[in-house]
Amino acid sequence: MNVTGPTPYVEFAGPGPLTGPPTAPLTWGQRAIWEAIVRTAPDDRYFNFGRVLKVPGSRTVAEVCAALAALMARHGALRTRMSGALRTTMSDAFRATPAEPYQRLAEKGRLPVVVTTEDPDRVLDELAARPFDYFGEWPVRVALVLDGDRVAHVVLVFCHLAADGLGAEVALRDLRMFLLRGPGVRRPAASQPLDLAHWQAGPEGRRAAETAAAHWEREYRRIPPTMFSSPSGSPAEPPIWRALLRSPALELAVRSVAAEHAASTSTVLLTAVTELVGRFTGHETCAVLPISANRFRRDTTDIVATMSQEGLFTLDRREASFTGLLRAAGPAALRAYRSAYHDPADRNRITASVSAERGEPIHPYCCFNDMRFADPGPARCDPAEITAALARTSVTWPMSQDKLNCRFCVHLTTEGVSLTADTRYLSRPDMERCLLELEALVVEAALR
Repeated sequence: MNVTGPTPYVEFAGPGPLTGPPTAPLTWGQRAIWEAIVRTAPDDRYFNFGRVLKVPGSRTVAEVCAALAALMARHGALRTRMSGALRTTMSDAFRATPAEPYQRLAEKGRLPVVVTTEDPDRVLDELAARPFDYFGEWPVRVALVLDGDRVAHVVLVFCHLAADGLGAEVALRDLRMFLLRGPGVRRPAASQPLDLAHWQAGPEGRRAAETAAAHWEREYRRIPPTMFSSPSGSPAEPPIWRALLRSPALELAVRSVAAEHAASTSTVLLTAVTELVGRFTGHETCAVLPISANRFRRDTTDIVATMSQEGLFTLDRREASFTGLLRAAGPAALRAYRSAYHDPADRNRITASVSAERGEPIHPYCCFNDMRFADPGPARCDPAEITAALARTSVTWPMSQDKLNCRFCVHLTTEGVSLTADTRYLSRPDMERCLLELEALVVEAALR
C-alpha cells in the first residue's frame, strides 16, 4: 500500500466501565469467537471484516481524526484488548496452555492511522489480510483515503472480538454523525461489552443461559454425532475452499416461496440448506448452526460488540415434501435462534458430557449465516421471470485457505450464496453441485 506522509495517530480518551474495575470475563459472544479463532489460527484472518465510509462534505485529516477519537471514546469495544495468561505474541499464544483470557478496557491510547491515495476496497483487503494481535493491538484498523488534501473515504477493519456486522454498522453510523455534527455532539452513553459481561455473569444472565443450555443438551442427545463425517476422497490443496453462487433466479424463487408459506426468506433458505445437507450426508435428522444477531435486549440494540453466536437448528427430514419441511422449520428456527444466546462454557460442558455418554464427539460442524442486514421480504414473482433468470446463474471460487473451525458454512450476502467447506469431507465438485441443487430445489418449489 502506498502511504502518504508520516503515520498520524488518533489520541483518544473515554470513560471507564459504569461499575467495577476495567476488566471482566469475556462476553458470551467474545468467548464464542475466541474459541473459533483459536481453532482456525494461523488462518484466523478469516474472521476480519471491514467497512468503507464515504466522508460527507470536505474534511481534513485532522477533522476526521477528531471524529475517530470521539468514536473510540464512545465505544469501549474499540478500546478493549485481551489480557490474561496467554502470551501476547500470536506464535506463542496458540501454543500456550488454553487458560481463559479476559478483556481489559483502556481509558486512553493512540490509534495509528494509515493515510493513502489508493482504491478504498484494495486498502480494506490489505488491512484485513493479516490476523490481529489480540493482546497488543487495538481491535480496529483505520485508513484515510485522500482526494487531493481532503479525506474522501475512511476504511475500517474490525477484529471480530470487538464487533460483529451489526456492531460495525453502529460504529459507521456514529462516525458519520461525528463527521457531520462535530465530535462534541452529546449522546446518551453507549452500552459497553464490559458491563454486558457483568450482566451475563449475574442472576438474569444465568437464567437465560440455563434455558439455552437445556435446548443444546436435549438436541445433542438425538442428533447424529456430526453432519459431514465421511472422507470425500478428493481433498483439494489447500483443503478449505469457498464457492459463490450468484443466482437471480434463486433470489426471486426464495421470495416467492416465502410469500406462499408466510415465512421469511432466511427461514426458506435455512430449510433448503438443511435439506441439502441431508441429501449429501444421508442423515434423516439434520443439525445446522444458524448464526443469530442476539440483539433483542434494549441495552444491546446499538452496542458495538460481537453479539452473534451459533444456535442449534434441528430438522427431521422424514416429511417427504419441501412444503412439509417448511411447516416444521418455522418453530424449529425460533427455538434455534433463542438457543444462540448461550454461555459457551455451558455448551462446552454439554458437548463433553454428551460426547462421553455417546462414546464419540458430538458437533455438527455445519453452519448457516444470513449476513444480509435486511430480509428482502416475501413477494410473489412471475414464474416466467424466474425461469428466464436461470441463464444468469454463475459459480466462482473467491477464497481458499488451510484451516477453518467448521466443515460446511453457508453465508447469505448481497453478492449471493456462498459455501465454504473442508474438501476433505465435501469435494469441490460436490460443493458446486450442492449450490446448484439448492437453486434447483427452491426454484422448483416456486414454480409449483
